[in-house]
Amino acid sequence: MYAVIETGGKQYQVSEGDIIFIEKLAAEADEKITFDKVVALGADDGLKVGTPYVDGAAVQAKVLKNGKSKKITVFTYKPKKGEKRKQGHRQPYTQVQIEAINA
Repeated sequence: MYAVIETGGKQYQVSEGDIIFIEKLAAEADEKITFDKVVALGADDGLKVGTPYVDGAAVQAKVLKNGKSKKITVFTYKPKKGEKRKQGHRQPYTQVQIEAINA
């Protein structure tokens, strides 16, 4: 069984036991969270698609850790104008493990 959940403005296809990196949530490590925005549920008997979400469906997950990804360099310039700018960015994330899919 799998589910398509929506969090942080993105959609993720998850199954039980999956470990995914999502946009940072306000949750501490080893905390349980519930995703109730389930867009679709897939099983052996077929696919169930919500309008826009499946009623009564939820996905249980456990927060493993919060962190920041690798640093990327953002460099912009305009040729022949002497204008340049260099910035760095580290995107925060939350690593979660999917524990249960409740249809």
